[in-house]
Parts: sequence; structure tokens; C-alpha cells
Amino acid sequence: MPNRMTLVWTLVAVTGTIASGLHAHEEDLGPDSERKKDVPRGTVTERDFTSTKVYPGTYRKYWVYVPVQYTKEKPACVMVFQDGFQYVMEMGARAPIVFDNLIHQKEMPITIGIFVNPGVFPVGSDRPKQESNRSVEYDTLSDQYARFILEEILPDVAKDYNLTQNPEGRAIAGLSSGGICSFTVAWERPDAFGKVVSHIGSFTNIRGGHVYPALIRKTPKKPIRIYLQDGSGDLDNSHGNWPLANQEMAAALRFAGYDYQFVYGSGGHNIKHGAALLPETLRWLWRDYPKE
Repeated sequence: MPNRMTLVWTLVAVTGTIASGLHAHEEDLGPDSERKKDVPRGTVTERDFTSTKVYPGTYRKYWVYVPVQYTKEKPACVMVFQDGFQYVMEMGARAPIVFDNLIHQKEMPITIGIFVNPGVFPVGSDRPKQESNRSVEYDTLSDQYARFILEEILPDVAKDYNLTQNPEGRAIAGLSSGGICSFTVAWERPDAFGKVVSHIGSFTNIRGGHVYPALIRKTPKKPIRIYLQDGSGDLDNSHGNWPLANQEMAAALRFAGYDYQFVYGSGGHNIKHGAALLPETLRWLWRDYPKE
């Protein structure tokens, strides 16, 4: 990846306090996204899953990261990533490495990461080629995907690991349509997820997601902490303008008094900037979670 410097305009609003300033972020990953010899390495296991309840017949892979510090006696925090391959792989955001470093430094709690791919309908007698269910799952404004995570994926992981039920200890993240999907899960079920990360979120009219800024302004505030990232080079097409949509989201969150952070750079529709920001994103997201 080329070593380029990107100037980023950062808007921060935390419980009604607003600060702004010009900051520099490299697209290259920083030291907390690199393996360190003295940091114990968690495990990542791959699983295959076929939905039988919420999206019957869809197949997907997902990965489970477990830090070395995890013990079954104490419930672990949970962070679910959509488009999981983009976050779990070393060619992507390297979230397992970031988790290793930040958990070791006690800058985030002991957290099990769950990296979920979108579902596909496999080839069958009535289907000559594989069909993606990604847009239906991610762009639909309903509680359907939240139910999929809560009723199918988390119980599957909980067979092997002790997961917290505390919404303040459960986060959800994704990029593009996975970003709006993550927000939708917490919006629909703030009793289950209290933290959201959206990278280049598709808050546009793919399946009606452009209504969120208005809903945020007119709906009583929900107990959700939100981190948004986008760039001026993001998409502009028939569904809408991604940079403007994310700025509208940030303005609505500020108006409604949410605990949020919005980082706006010059990047395009990819994970590069979000990946470079991931360590500081997780520090901010978990900054006041109960310590040992």
C-alpha cells in the first residue's frame, strides 16, 4: 500500500460537546495494527453456517476471534463485524491484531470478535448460479438482520464461549451497506447493542436508508454510541451521495445529543481509512467501559 498522507477534518460530539480541528492520518496502518513480539496472539477459527430461521437457505462463512485473556468464568464483551472478511484478514483491517494489541494494553475490554459474511443462496436445482443476499440483509430497514444475529449467530458462538448480555458490552460494525446495517441493528435493538462503528456507511436510498437523519431528529434519543467515518471521494450515484449522507447523519446525531464521533477524510469507497483509524476508533468506542 503506498505511503500517502490524507488530511482529515474531524468532528467530535460527545454528550453535547462539540470540538473540531484538522488532523493528519496516514492510510498506512499504524503500530497497533502490526504484530508485536511481546503481545499474546488470540485465535481465529472459521465456521460455516446455514440459516434456518431468519434467512432460511442462505449459507455464509464467519470467523470467531478469541483473545488469550478470555476465561469462561467471566462473560466476554462482543463485537460483530459485517462483511467479516474485510475486517478479519491481514489484507483488510486486521481487527484481530488490533484487538490483541489493545486488549494487551488494557485499552479495550476482553472482547470476542465475530466476523460475519453476507449470506448467499448456493447453486441448486432451481438456481443455476449462486445469488447474494447481501443487500436484502444489510440495506433493509427492519429488525430482521438484528434477529439473525441475536437468534442464530450469537447462540451458535455462545455454545462455546461465555458472552455478555450487557448492551454496553456489545458493539457492531461494518462498511458500506454493512455500516448502515450495523446502525440498523442497534437502532432496532438498543437493548442488545449499545455501540456502532460505520465505515463509509450507505445511508442512501438503496432500500430507504436515506430517512435515518430525519428519524434520528424526531425519535427520542436511544442509548447508542456511534462512530462514523467517510471521505469526500466516496460514491455519488442514483442511490444518493455518500459523503453528504454521512454528513447529514453526523448533523442529526449532534442535534439529537448522541455520543458520537465523525471522521471525514478525502478517501473513496474502501476500508483503507477506516482500517488506519481502527485502533483509535476502538479506544474511543470502549473508552469508559468498566475496567478490571
